[in-house]
Formats: sequence, structure tokens, C-alpha cells
Amino acid sequence: MNEKFWDAMLNADRKDYERICTEFGVSDLNLILKKLEEKKKERMLNKNKNGEIPYEDEKEKFSLGRMKDFKGQMQNDTGENRVDEEEVNPLPAEFKLSKVDFVIKIQEIKAHEREDALFECVLTHPLPKITWMGKGNVLEDGEKYTISVSEHKLIHRLLIKNCQQLDKGIYSAVAGITSCSAWLVVGAENESTSAGKKKSRKTTVTGGAQADLEKVAREQQIKNREEMEKILAAVKVKHEAGQRKEENTLITGEKIAEINAVTGLSKNAGAVEDDLHTSKPNPGVHFICGLSDVNAIINESVELTCKLSSEECNGMWFRDGKKILPDDNFIITKDGAIHNLVIIKCKEEHCGKYRFEADGRKTEAMVNVQDPPRFDPQYLTSFTEPVTVKVGHNGIFKLCFVGHKPIKIQWYREGEELQDSNNTKIEKSESHSRLLLTRCQRKDTGEIKIKIKNEHGFTEAISQLTVLDKPTPPLGPAEVTESSPTCIEFRWRPPKDDGGSPVINYTMERQQVGRNTWKKLGEIPAVPCYHDTDVDPGRKYCYRIRAVTAEGTSEAMETDEMQAGTLAFPGPPGPPQVVSAYENCINLSWASPGHTGGSRILGYILEKRKKGSNLWTVVNAMDELIKEKKYAVKDVVAGMEYEFRVTAINLSGAGEFSNPSEFVIARDPKKPPGKVISLKVTETSYNHLVLTWTKPEEKPDVQDEAKGYFVEVRQADCIEWTRCNSSPIITTSFSVKGLKSMNMYWVRVIATNDGGESGPEELDKYVLAMPSPVRPKFTNHRMKSFMVVRAGNSVRIRINFEASPRPSIMWLKDNVPVARRVTISNSDGSSQLLIPSSERSDSGIYSILVKNLAGQETFSTEVRVTDDPKPPGPVDLEENVPGTVTVMWEPSPDEKRDDRLHYMVSKLDSTKCTWSTVADRLFNNKCTVCNIMHGREYHFRVYAKNDMGISAPSESPTWGTEKKKKKFVANVATGKDWDLRCAPTFIVPLKLHTAPKGYECYMSCAVQGNPKPRITWYRNHISLNTDTNYYISNTCGVCTMLILHVGPKDMGEYSIMAENALGRAECSTVLTIKE
Repeated sequence: MNEKFWDAMLNADRKDYERICTEFGVSDLNLILKKLEEKKKERMLNKNKNGEIPYEDEKEKFSLGRMKDFKGQMQNDTGENRVDEEEVNPLPAEFKLSKVDFVIKIQEIKAHEREDALFECVLTHPLPKITWMGKGNVLEDGEKYTISVSEHKLIHRLLIKNCQQLDKGIYSAVAGITSCSAWLVVGAENESTSAGKKKSRKTTVTGGAQADLEKVAREQQIKNREEMEKILAAVKVKHEAGQRKEENTLITGEKIAEINAVTGLSKNAGAVEDDLHTSKPNPGVHFICGLSDVNAIINESVELTCKLSSEECNGMWFRDGKKILPDDNFIITKDGAIHNLVIIKCKEEHCGKYRFEADGRKTEAMVNVQDPPRFDPQYLTSFTEPVTVKVGHNGIFKLCFVGHKPIKIQWYREGEELQDSNNTKIEKSESHSRLLLTRCQRKDTGEIKIKIKNEHGFTEAISQLTVLDKPTPPLGPAEVTESSPTCIEFRWRPPKDDGGSPVINYTMERQQVGRNTWKKLGEIPAVPCYHDTDVDPGRKYCYRIRAVTAEGTSEAMETDEMQAGTLAFPGPPGPPQVVSAYENCINLSWASPGHTGGSRILGYILEKRKKGSNLWTVVNAMDELIKEKKYAVKDVVAGMEYEFRVTAINLSGAGEFSNPSEFVIARDPKKPPGKVISLKVTETSYNHLVLTWTKPEEKPDVQDEAKGYFVEVRQADCIEWTRCNSSPIITTSFSVKGLKSMNMYWVRVIATNDGGESGPEELDKYVLAMPSPVRPKFTNHRMKSFMVVRAGNSVRIRINFEASPRPSIMWLKDNVPVARRVTISNSDGSSQLLIPSSERSDSGIYSILVKNLAGQETFSTEVRVTDDPKPPGPVDLEENVPGTVTVMWEPSPDEKRDDRLHYMVSKLDSTKCTWSTVADRLFNNKCTVCNIMHGREYHFRVYAKNDMGISAPSESPTWGTEKKKKKFVANVATGKDWDLRCAPTFIVPLKLHTAPKGYECYMSCAVQGNPKPRITWYRNHISLNTDTNYYISNTCGVCTMLILHVGPKDMGEYSIMAENALGRAECSTVLTIKE
């Protein structure tokens, strides 16, 4: 941080801390405030060490040490009280300007391109200079910007010349630590009324006249002087009270600082001196207002003014130490306490330091005589007058000037600097300049500007050059406004450039298509349209048009072919519409015909007919055509009902009649109906709702009967109502369709009749686009709570339900969400669970939960995925009780995976040839068989059974011995084990199928193989086993596939493949769809 930042912070109010930190780019304000407190304590300690007397007011912390910096400002009676710049530096700039503020701030300006913009502001205290900024950059006085200040240093101005789009933005005026900003808005340049003419540049000023600013400035001056007089009076009172010398010195320093802050005096403003260090109790005569530096223009008068505190005191004027006496060059006057010195005609020798002395006091100021360039007023008046020349002639501009040499001269045309060339000659001398433009052309028309500049300043003057030429041709294409058998009327556009002179008239020529000669039609007034009545029906014509001005005749503009009309009658107008009806008058209006027959409509004929009559009567006669598209029919009978029709008439005659109007009764207007009664919603769905209401009451002279109704809706997030029916409905119910599901709608109904519309009747609450809440309910007629599926086949559970609003659906298996391999398909009224190829692990309890805001419903079904069981293990026999046999066996391998697996035991008695079942649905692994006869042989078989089927038997050993006959001995041969395994083969193949579109198709075939083959269906070589659109089953080798609704996409080749460990087999067919 530099010292300038800390000086500004130490001498500023707390409200200005944030602004100062922003200007110096400091972001951590809290840290700065802590350091600022430390610096304040440090400054207080240093002041105590230096003998400085601290003040409570932060803005008046002056010390005896600082007062020493004002050397020469307040001396005793020596009379030398000049205050120089080197000596006046007691305080930072922020403190000296802390009391400066804006009385009138700069305001927003809206200017057009190429115009000048002037910002103005008025300060509370005089300042010789403020900082102007544009779009963040400091602006300097120059060719683009002119910065000026009034003599009393209160009014400051910024002039932006020749505004362009790049100049728009924010401009600021900065006075010390105070600033104000405003926008400059630059609009597009206004178009010229005619080509080649340019508007002279003008200045756009902010609101408020010049006199108002001067008035405010004068009032502020008076206010500042009153403040200064109060301060000096306070100083005088303290001196008269006989205060101590040190205290006097301190107070004097404070008050002088306040005077400087109020008056804004500096080096350029002169010095106000007062002998305050004297030991005299009366300070004596002093200056209320001192001299100010002046920049004078040579050969012009200048005035120096100061004011004393006493009207009786006289003084003397000095220049560079020499006394000035009144003569031909100087006028010295005194008006009370005000002393004036007027230099009548300033010369260069009048430059110097001027001093006024009175009663030992003095004030000084510098007079600088400058000689900026200036135009001779007589020549300037003639130069600014526009110059008009004819094409090919020369344009001459000359202007005389005076000013300090050397003077730089520049000529411009339309903003571009001119240089010597074949057509441009520039003459320059010390006192004048001349511009010669030879052989001027129309394009040379525009603004001519001269700019002269020397070391003391610059000035410029503007003139206008207009080059006259013959006009350009009229602009086409010509537009035919009327074409009839007797006339052709058309119009065109005036020339783009009239050559600087207005169009006087147009010359016309005509050629009939097919001929080579042109016929002169003469001249017509300067109106770009023509009505040709000398035409033959159906003939085509071309025209040549030339514009005539004082400078000559343009080239011809030739039109396209124009054809005179043939007998073509207009089309029918629109049906008459009833505007209003009364007992003695019916007001009608209608639309123009769709085509006019190629000529203008001359008028209309209106006819009327009473209800129940076939006779049409004319309302207006043929010679009294209706010119407008409306008419008041007064020939009516009160209470009668009429209809009307109208026909259009053009140059060819009458056209077709329009369609009749609606019937209208000749009676006075009705009163609008009242509001509908008992508006309510009777039905809702996701896309529509049904309203019903009661007809409004009829009250004589208050409200009449309703003839129809309008229904309007709007969404909850919209403010505009939408009318659902374009024409009134006569029923007292309406179905609003096209709603968005689950959106909220406001609904209202308006009754209407011939007298107008009633007020809207609106529902108290919004309507939600959804059906009435319905608790979920399952609609399946037979819902299976248990199902068995062979492993490898698909599992399909379909549940139908009713619910409103649309419910959420969840499937669970054993109270856990189903696996990803399970496919769930939901629709509006059903849900389906599909396992394409089931496994034993898919067994379990499947539950569906259907839930909405009205409630929930659940249903569960047990699915058992199984296969033919494997046979039990070895069978043992044991006799624990005589006459009984206990059969024991090892469990089947499937027993652990199938809790519904059980066993069946059968026996074979040697005396019988058939097997009989002795026990079934055994869930253990042994069984006791009774009634075992001695001397017989028994064989036992044990089967494993489940929901899918029965296993192969497990044989027991032979139990018991049969008595052998001595005469016969039978040796039973041991049976040989046969290998029954084989590869898959199709014993019944697929057949060709032709199915009508939309019907179902059923395919089947039979396959055998051991082990059981795995079956896969294909369409066009794409597997169908996981496609939910096909129902596939395999029962004991019979393979079936069902397609519910056959469509074109189902056409193609279908094949089935059977595969096991010994091989595979394939069979195919073709499905054809009939339309």
C-alpha cells in the first residue's frame, strides 16, 4: 500500500472506506480496517511527540507543525502576502476536495449518429479542473472531446463531437473523491428526405437550459460567500476575545483551510491574504474574494475583479510591479467593495502578473493573452450558406481567418479529408484558404468542413454542397391497381434520386403489344399513377415513363405488359353479418368478394326476405349502389324475422349473390344473460373432463334468457384463458378434451345471447386431469395361487387390475425384489412377469403389489420349477416282525431340492403277475409291508414322485423262497441290460402354415431322444425362446408355439432345434400371412 492510499483512508469518512478500497484495488476490507486503527494510534503518538494539538473531529486534525507549512500565507504587516504553489501544500488532495459535491449531476443523453453530445454539471465549490472519464478511460481535450469550465469554476462541460456507435457507454465526472455517471445512447442516423442531401450536425444537450445552470451556479456562489463571511466573522470574534497567540494561530489555520475548501482557491485562482498573525485585536480590511487567473483572447476585452471586506477602502493596480493608470487600454472602476480592472483590447504585451493592493493587503493573478485561430464573421456567414451548382460546374469555398502563426488548415467532405487532386484544388495563405472542386458530380453532394488549428486552439466551420443533375428513371415495377374492359390504372414509385430538384411532371408513351410504334400520351402531374381510359378490351399494352425536373428529363422506365380486362363479374361477397338489430332498423356488414373480376367494385345491392317466404325484395335500387360494406336496413316490421343477401357490382355488371345471412328478428337488443348456476365436474380422466351446469334465471329488464354457452379453461401455471368451443353450445353439459395427464386446470362457463355475454362462472377449485380415485382391484377371473413349471420352460404370470390414478407396481420373490433376468411388462390395466427359461432356483412365492393414493392390493402365487425326479437309491429288506417286511431305501438325489417329493412302494407276489401298490405319498425312506406269506417270493419297487411325474423304479432283492416241485425245475435266465440312449429325431415334423392377418397361429411337432433333448425355436435364424410375444411349451416331447396376433412382421422361416449329448436334429417351416 502506498502513502497516498493511507492518507486518503486516514482523512476520509467511514462511509467512504469501501469506495477508496475499490479505487485502489484492495479486496480485504476487514484487514485494512484493523491496520487503519493501528495507523491512527501511531499518528496520535507522533502528534503528541511533535507538540501537535489533536482535535476530536477527524477532518480538522491540524497541528502547529503543519501550520508552519503555510509560510507566507499569514505574515504580519509586511504587505507581502503572495501564496505560491510551492508554499500551499498543507493537506492531501483528498482533504482539500472532501467538501466538493455535485449540485447538478450529469444526465443521460440520447443522440443520433453524427450529432454532438454535451454533458454538463455544477459543483458546490469552485474547481479549476475535474476529471472526465469515458468507458473507464480518462478523456483529454482534443479533436474528439472538448472540455471546458466556466469563469467561476462551478460549471464543467464535456462535448463529444460527431457521435458514433463506438461512443455509446457510461461517462463519468470525477471531482476529488466524488463522482457521478450517466449513459450516452447513440441511435441510428435519421434517413434524409431526398438522396444527396445531408442534415447539418447538431448538439444534443441533457435536460435543463443553459440559463438554469448559470442561475444555480450564481446561487451557489452566493451561498459560498455567505459561508466564508461567517467563518471570517468567527475569526474576528475570537481575536476580539483576546485569546492566546498560539490558540489564535491554530484557529486561523483551521479557518483558512475552511476558506480554501469553500472557495476552491489555488495557484490559478489567486491568493486571499489577511494579516491574522498580527497582534492587533482587529484584523482590519481583508479580501472576501481575490483575483483569478485569466486566459484572454487577443484584441478582446478582459476583466479582473476582487472584493474587499470594506467599501471605504481604496486600492491600486499593478502589472509586473508597475502601477497601472487608467488610459485607452485600461479602465479601473470601483463599485462599493468590488474593484474591477478592464483591459479594453488585449495585446501580447498585456501578458503578465497583475496585483491589487489595498490597506497593506494584496492579491495577484496571471493574465495570459492567447491568439487562437478565428474566422472572419462576415466571411463565415457567407461560407455557411449552402452552395448549389449544376453537374459539371465548379464549386468554390473561401474563408478568411486570423490567429497566431503557423496555422494548420484542413478541408473535409463528408468527414473525409480532402487532398489536392485532379478535381480538388486547395489554396492556403496566412489569412485565408480556398477550396475549388472542379467538374462536380452528383455524388459530390454533401457536407464541406474547414478546420484550422494553431498552438492556442482550433475551430471549424461547416457548409453544404448540392450538385444538381437530371433525375434517375422512375422506379418499377409498375403495379396494376385496376384493369377493366374500359380502363387500365397503374402506379409506380418516384425516382430514387431527383437530382436535387423536385419532379415537375411525368411524360407517358404507350405501345400496343404486337406493334412497333409508340404513341405519346403527353405529360401528367407529378403524381406517380396513371388512369388510361383509351383501351380496347382484352388488349395488352406497355408504357414508357420519364420524370421531368427543372434540370432535365430522366431516362425511360418501361413497364411490363398490362392487359385490359374482359367482361368478368365479381365473385360473391361474404354472407351479411348482423351487427345490431332494433325494432325499426337492422345494421348489417359483409366482407369483400374473393375476386373482383379484374376491375374495381362500384358498389353493392342488398336484398331481404321474410322467414317462410320465397320472394326476395331489393333494399336499394340499382342507381343507388351501396358504396361501403355495411348498411342500415330501416324498411322492417317490428317482430318479423328476416334474412339478407348481397351482390357486388363492377364495371362488367352484377356478380353472384352471397349466401344468406342468419335469420334476425327486428326487435330491440336483449340484455346479457346472468351467470350459470350449479357448475360442477361430473367425470374426469387423464385427457378429458365433463362439466354440467344449470341454465341462468331470466329476469325482466335485468337479464334475458341465455341462447348458448362458452367453456374456457386455463392451466394452473398460465394466466390466459382458452375458449374450448368457437361457437356457442345450447346444451348445459360439455366434455373438455385434449387435457394433459395429471395437469391442473381452472374451468369457467360464460352464458351468451344476442345482448352479449354474461360474467364467467368459475369452479372454486382446480380440476386434476385424472380419473376419480379407485382403489386397486384385481380383475382376473381365476387367479392361480400355485403353479408347477418344468425346468427350462418359461414362467409367465399375468395379473389384470383396475386402479386410478395409475398405480405403481412392484414384483417380489420371497419378499425380495425379483432378479434382473426376470422381465416385467406393465400396461394401464395389467402387469406380466416372465422368466424365459426357468431354473429350479426360480421356485418361490411371487407377489405383486399394486399401490396408488387410494390404497393398495397384493396377490401371491407359488411357482415350483421342477423336473422328473431321479430314482431312489438301493433298496434293502428286513423282517422285524414275522409276517411283515420292512422296505428301506436310500433317498433320491432330488429330495433335498424338492420338498414336495415323496415315494411310492409296490410289490409283486410270485403267485400273481401284476404289481400292486402297497404305499404311496411316503415322505420317509422306509415302509413296513404286512401279510407276507411264507413260501412265496416277493419283489418290491420304490418310485420317487413329485408334481412333475414319477421316476424309474429302484428294485429290491427277492424276499422269501418258493416251494420247489420235484418234477420241474425252472432256471430263470438273468436279464440283459439294454442301452436305451439315442440322439434326437423328429417323429412328427412341422407343417407349412398360412394364417390370416390378426388371427392366431399354432405350430406343433413331436421329438424323441434320450436323454431328453433341449428345444430351441428360431425365426429367420433368431432365437424366440426369450421373446414374450411367443408362447412356447414342451410336454413329453410335444413341442408347441402360439402366436396370438399374426402380423406382417411375423412372416418368415421358422425352425426348431432339438439337441442332447448324442446329437441334434432340426426341422423348419414357412409362415405366410394373408391380408
